[in-house]
Amino acid sequence: MRADHPLKAVTLTHVRYQRGDQLSHFLAWVSLVPVFISLGGFVSHFYFRSELQGMFFGLGLLISHFINELIKKSVQQARPETCALLEMCDSHGWPSSHCQYMFFCTVYFTLLTCKGIGGIWKVTTKWAALFLPWSSAVLTMYSRVYLGYHTVAQVFPGAALGTFLGGVWFWLVNSKLFCYFPLIEESALGRFFYVKDTSHVSDVLKFEYDNARAARKGMAARKVMASKNRSRTLWHGIKNGFRSGSGGLELDTVSVFALVL
Repeated sequence: MRADHPLKAVTLTHVRYQRGDQLSHFLAWVSLVPVFISLGGFVSHFYFRSELQGMFFGLGLLISHFINELIKKSVQQARPETCALLEMCDSHGWPSSHCQYMFFCTVYFTLLTCKGIGGIWKVTTKWAALFLPWSSAVLTMYSRVYLGYHTVAQVFPGAALGTFLGGVWFWLVNSKLFCYFPLIEESALGRFFYVKDTSHVSDVLKFEYDNARAARKGMAARKVMASKNRSRTLWHGIKNGFRSGSGGLELDTVSVFALVL
């Protein structure tokens, strides 16, 4: 370690709050929601489901983050004075990347839900399902100001930019790029990684549930059929052994034991 280089912390989950302030503690956790979405949501989604909608959703977030960093480096607006206590003065503050991220996610998810793409939510539960992302986005915006990481003038532009980019990206994916989904599914990489698109399925949860039950029942039926066929074959062997006389008696004994097992 060189002494002439100052130390810098990895700030992915490094959020400071006022000791003894319960609201500050709660908002510090709210401020980590983008990290939970990225690591817990998209990584697990890509690994276990390989859905094209989810992949393009994540790609849009990466593009949005790149745009945010580009704007920050171009504008170079400082964070509020409280950042000196938070050890966050080494990065620019306009626009807020947390707010941009959350509102991009919320707008894209809202459009997916309202359009019924993927059929995850029933009509009666759509608005209830949208309460969590919108409340999380608003709380994230408030937390960045309350904790001292941003000013009000920095969080609102971040939210506005995230809203705009989320809407534009949704339109681009589902109006212009959607026609290429079958080509991606049938490509060599698509087949290798089991990439799929269930946008055309009216109720994804019921579809997967019914298919899983059907596969389990089919497997059980095949096991029963295989067991019957094996028993029938052994029984025929026993009868043939009896017909062949004493020479096949030893074989019959082995067959009987196999039939019992």
